[in-house]
Amino acid sequence: MQKMEQSKRHNEPVWLFPFEGMEIGESFFIPTLKISEMIYTVETQAKKFGILVRAYASSKDDYMGIRVWRVR
Repeated sequence: MQKMEQSKRHNEPVWLFPFEGMEIGESFFIPTLKISEMIYTVETQAKKFGILVRAYASSKDDYMGIRVWRVR
């Protein structure tokens, strides 16, 4: 799993992105109020693994956040 360190810019908790174990078409949800910053971070980290993801604003169980799909 890719570990995202907490940064002052995001002021978010440390997230572990499950890129290594993801198959094409699988997704995960990250609760956050900083939608655009988190989408940028996820897409940037995915590129380091050589995979392509799509991330969109979403909600789950009444929490705002992003849903990330592996597309390649």
